[in-house]
Amino acid sequence: MRQTSYLPAQIQRPDALARISYYTLGGSGWNELRNGERSFMPKGRVSLAVTAVGVVVAFGLVPYLVEGRSGSAVAAARAESPSAEVARKEIEAFNAKFLEAHQRMDNAAIVGMWAEDGVSLLPEMQPIAGRKAIAKFIDDIVKQMPGYHMRTMELTFQGIEVSGDWASEWATEHQIVDPPPGKQVFEGYGKMLLVLHKESDGIWRLKREMWNQGVKP
Repeated sequence: MRQTSYLPAQIQRPDALARISYYTLGGSGWNELRNGERSFMPKGRVSLAVTAVGVVVAFGLVPYLVEGRSGSAVAAARAESPSAEVARKEIEAFNAKFLEAHQRMDNAAIVGMWAEDGVSLLPEMQPIAGRKAIAKFIDDIVKQMPGYHMRTMELTFQGIEVSGDWASEWATEHQIVDPPPGKQVFEGYGKMLLVLHKESDGIWRLKREMWNQGVKP
């Protein structure tokens, strides 16, 4: 793949850049230039589909059915218990903290919200496994992108599902990022699925994440 028009040679993956922009800058797109090179600029519309049903199923986050129960009993089992309501509020607090860390472009705070064995799944890349690997991935790229600043970052979380110490949710995100002088402002959209786990210290942390570029509403 050819190098971008102004990003360092070490950066080879547009998906990685888009994801790292989600971590600290905000999602963005890639425009094809007339000379065949790619430029890290805003795109009006980008598309990649999230296919993360397997993650939800693998972690047992689908409402369970117990053999022999009547329909009404199953419905009652699905009703949110007081403990589930407490968990939901804790996850909403997690989400607020997660957003604030991104708005500040605070890599250390973001990494601290990951589980030690967390895994980030990006399109067409090997899984990034472990908090240390995720931290290195973020830091290595951000060091090569000086001068970028978040103007606005929005995350809309939906579909919180709680099952004991596990939870899942999905979100859409939108950012506007100010680049260094001489570069174009870009606007990006994304979508993601998160799997959270409440660890032994009572803190919810990010266990699994899938992210893809989104489209402008």
